[in-house]
Amino acid sequence: MPSSAASSSTFSVIGTDVRVSGDIDAKVDLHVDGEVEGDIRCGVLVQGDNSRIKGAVSAEQARIAGTVEGAITANELIIESSARVMGDVTYEKLSVATGGHVEGHFRYKTAGTLKKEEPQAGRREAKAEETKPLPRHEPEAAAKDGGQAAII
Repeated sequence: MPSSAASSSTFSVIGTDVRVSGDIDAKVDLHVDGEVEGDIRCGVLVQGDNSRIKGAVSAEQARIAGTVEGAITANELIIESSARVMGDVTYEKLSVATGGHVEGHFRYKTAGTLKKEEPQAGRREAKAEETKPLPRHEPEAAAKDGGQAAII
């Protein structure tokens, strides 16, 4: 019989030697150091830098340090310098460390409007009207403009 301390645990760990194939819907915080092939829904996600997630992530807070192949939806998202994200990112608060790599679109949601999305929908290609890519800095335009072009 499990002890009461074990049943009141506030987080779960997927260790470096663990590979999960299937969706995870956790009511507790989740720390992933291993591999997950499936969608993850949880309150707080902390991903280790050698970890790999192949699927959509939906969390209130997420700290990404490894590889994610799929969409990420989080109210508060921190992308560490070791992170590699291949998928669209939807957030309220965002921090990307120097060296953090994101290959996808960013979508900002105002406070209180970020609804929990089904991760399966997050993996589908975004519709053009939903996606607003960030402006890119073009050095050639700045040179033609006499250096007056703004970096955004």
